[in-house]
Amino acid sequence: MADVLDTRQFRPSTEAALMSLAVTVCYYAAGRLGLMGRLVVEGVVATPIWPPTGVAVAALLLLGARVWPGIALGSFLVIASLTTPGPTTVVTVVSNTVAPLCAFLLLRRAGFRRDMARLRDGLSLVFLGGFGAMLISATAGVGLQVAKGSLDKSEFWPVWLAWWVGDTMGVLLVAPLLLVLAGPAGRFRVRRWKEAAFLGLTTLVLMPMAVLSQMSMLFLVFPLLIWAALRFQLAGSMLCALFASVLTTFEATSGRGAFLHLTDVEIMAKLQAFNGSAALTALLLASVITEQRATRRSVRRACQELAEVLEHLAAGEPSPGPPGTAESRAAPPGGHRDP
Repeated sequence: MADVLDTRQFRPSTEAALMSLAVTVCYYAAGRLGLMGRLVVEGVVATPIWPPTGVAVAALLLLGARVWPGIALGSFLVIASLTTPGPTTVVTVVSNTVAPLCAFLLLRRAGFRRDMARLRDGLSLVFLGGFGAMLISATAGVGLQVAKGSLDKSEFWPVWLAWWVGDTMGVLLVAPLLLVLAGPAGRFRVRRWKEAAFLGLTTLVLMPMAVLSQMSMLFLVFPLLIWAALRFQLAGSMLCALFASVLTTFEATSGRGAFLHLTDVEIMAKLQAFNGSAALTALLLASVITEQRATRRSVRRACQELAEVLEHLAAGEPSPGPPGTAESRAAPPGGHRDP
């Protein structure tokens, strides 16, 4: 009996350790992918999209705060793959762990729902989980560079902005997609598959054309984002926005297409403006459409329930007169007597 009790006692710890290990693997893999699209701003390497922040926030929302060691370990491994760990690595790891934890606590305090079926959920993720919480990692990371002397004080704000936007884009582009994919799958009709395939083919053709063109035709991406949000809500719009942002980021790092003949600062500013606009358009518009559809379903369900209640009440109404009386026999069903 004691062995059984000991096994039950250690089971939660084992589950938490395995979940943290899985988060570590996902965080490290996302970090390596994010480093493939890095840019140099004021001599410092910056990533326009930092997917690990989205992985961390989504993991905390799905699995709880108990997986924070996985985030810390994943952050350490990413840093160790770039440079030799030192005393300053601890500060960076702590800030990269505290920022998603603060995002998780703020979102939970705001009543955030993982299905993101309300506009307030999208706004909470944008302003609390993205813009607000990521101030911690950006300020600590860039402030550490200034304190070490590897970055001049005059270069603080450009690098800080690049760092902050990169972490925020990771939350806005990656976290919603992971939350949607982890949620319950709904029914998908055959005609929706056809439309989804047509949207995918159109995206694969039109987006590279818009990004690779030297005429700066990035605005052609937004009709596709609107189409995806209207018809496929978060799953479609976030996939479309992530594909557009990743494709644009790689073109910006190579200095081709719409980013030809631009300086490093101009490339980062243009790329950040596009990624931010795409992420906000996809996320907020999809949240509005999802909330409207949920409201419509609730109203339809309430009307059906009300109709059923009225039918039951009508079936249980007493007759105008007691059965068998002269008044009952004289009165026709319409309630009028013959003259």
